Amino acid sequence: MSAWLYILKCADGSYYTGTTRFDLEKRIDEHQAGVFDGYTSTRRPVTLAFSECFDRITDAIEAE
Repeated sequence: MSAWLYILKCADGSYYTGTTRFDLEKRIDEHQAGVFDGYTSTRRPVTLAFSECFDRITDAIEAE
C-alpha cells in the first residue's frame, strides 16, 4: 500500500503538511470542503504545493 506526503499552500500564505494512505486528490478535496476541523478548515482555499509518493506510510511520516 502506498502513501503520500503533501504540502498545501493556504489562502493566508501559510503551509500545511500532511500524509495520507488514500487517494491524494480525494484528501485535497476534503481539505477544500473543510470536512475535518483543523488548520486548513479556516484557511481555504488550499492549493497543492508539493507531493511525493512512498511505498510505506512510515516513510511518508518520516519525510514529513
